[in-house]
Parts: sequence; structure tokens; C-alpha cells
Amino acid sequence: MRHGIVGRKLGRTRSHYHALMDNLIASLLKHESITTTLPKAKEVRPLVEKLITLSKDDSVHARRMAFRTVRQKDVLKKLFSDIGPRMKDRQGGYTRIVKTGLRASDAAPMAIIQLVDYVPKAKPAKEEAPAATPATEEAAKETAASES
Repeated sequence: MRHGIVGRKLGRTRSHYHALMDNLIASLLKHESITTTLPKAKEVRPLVEKLITLSKDDSVHARRMAFRTVRQKDVLKKLFSDIGPRMKDRQGGYTRIVKTGLRASDAAPMAIIQLVDYVPKAKPAKEEAPAATPATEEAAKETAASES
């Protein structure tokens, strides 16, 4: 029986599990929203929330503690300069998990995990084809005239 055993193994060795969690944390902090399986999202949530709580106090010790998990300097900089100050007034609950259904290939339950204040960036509208230039119009008239 699994009494008192916390966490999921996710079918990996411990070193693989820790590498997976570190990568998921870095991706979530970098992009502020990622799509993954539901068990992975549930596992990574408390780890990310602890890092965000740590980033509210921008000290050398806090940065070193966060660097043990987040080994990417650009992500660490974003965590302490952008995400931490944004969450300063929030007492917890920095992430949300939205279930998105089953994956088509293997029917694994999928979810989106994102920071609560995440706002997706609007994609720019596609530009229309440029207007015909005078040279192009003249070439079209010459072609039409030669065909008739």
C-alpha cells in the first residue's frame, strides 16, 4: 500500500523525473503558459508556486535557491524582474490548470498550466497582398492586348 507516499513517479527514474520537472518549470516561467499532460501539470504546480514565492524577495540568497532549479539565466532574470513583482500582492495561487480533453494519439488527459495573470498575445492580422504597381499593371495590359 502507498500510505504516506506523496507524488507521482510518471514512469521515470528519479533523475529523469527531476530533469523533466526542471524543464517544465523553466518552460512555464519562460512562456507563462504550457500544454502538457494533466499528471505532469499537477506535479509541477507546487514547484512553480514555491519558486514564485521565493522570487517576491529579490535577494542574492533567493536567486541562488531558485538557480538550483532554474538553470537558465534568462528565465531566472524574468522570474525575479517580471513575475515576482507582478505577484507581490498575491498570497498564493499563482497558477491555474485548465483541462483540455484527451490527446488524440494515446487518449492521455491533457491540460494547460498557466500563470493566473497570463494574457495571450494577439496574433497580428495577415497583411493583404500589396497593391499592384504601375509596372505590373502595364505588363498586364500588354499581355491582354497581345492575346486579343
